[in-house]
Amino acid sequence: MTQAPAPIRKPPARRPPRLQPAGSIKLTGRGAVLALFVACLFGLLIAGWTGWSALADAIFVMSCGVVAYYTQAKGLRKVVVCPPLAFLAGTVCAELITAPGGFAAAEGILITLGTSAPWLFTGTTLTIVIAVGRGYRPELPAWSARPAITNLIEAVRDTLRSRSEARRGLGGLALIRRFGAG
Repeated sequence: MTQAPAPIRKPPARRPPRLQPAGSIKLTGRGAVLALFVACLFGLLIAGWTGWSALADAIFVMSCGVVAYYTQAKGLRKVVVCPPLAFLAGTVCAELITAPGGFAAAEGILITLGTSAPWLFTGTTLTIVIAVGRGYRPELPAWSARPAITNLIEAVRDTLRSRSEARRGLGGLALIRRFGAG
């Protein structure tokens, strides 16, 4: 009886992770933060000179998406945190360059941050969504409630024990027992 040879199965081809840039441009975390700051500064300077404040906001949101997309996977933590800070730094620098005085600069910073708040939230959310889509998962601390609960229970027992001894008139004797004489 002859048997037909079993077909050889090829291992499935590895696909790159979702939302992986196809080009050769890969930003480090620091490079991405710097690029976002420069984009914010550029957009805010152009908006200050032209009077189109929506231009700076649109440039900010677009640069948040581009920076999150082109950053290496190991630099995504920095990129997720930095959009509001980069916008704040860009706003401060742009207002110091374009404002006629110190009070006008402070006023301009507060007004710019107040009017751009929805765009800040949008850009930050876009950055987080793209980073999570690329595989970023924040590391949560391995905190366990068990030692904390055990310490709390022991503290309550000690407190109740010392109160009951104090009621019986053994307060000083309890201290001598606990810490020793001398």
